[in-house]
Amino acid sequence: MNIANNIIQPAGILDGTRVEELREQVEQILQASAPVVLIDLQETTFIDSSGLGALVSTLKAVRAADRKLYFCSPNAQIKIVFELSGMDQAFEVFDDRAAFEQAMLSPSL
Repeated sequence: MNIANNIIQPAGILDGTRVEELREQVEQILQASAPVVLIDLQETTFIDSSGLGALVSTLKAVRAADRKLYFCSPNAQIKIVFELSGMDQAFEVFDDRAAFEQAMLSPSL
């Protein structure tokens, strides 16, 4: 995973073997007092139930810190996982990073 300021970019498969790495990245961002956390899924090829659970835990941790969590660039498989689990209703997802950045410029968010 690559972290740049408040952006986490998991690459490859997001499964149980990657959960701890994701948790550590989120903790680093929250300790840095970033008001927004973005998980850019552009390089994520697959997500399983453990990976989804980690994203739900991330959402809870970010909300507990009174911050905002966003996702961008999910592929078709990830979108389906979000939809089938109902998490598409809880997660704020943008088609790509440009759409996220544009939304951040809007005063409504």
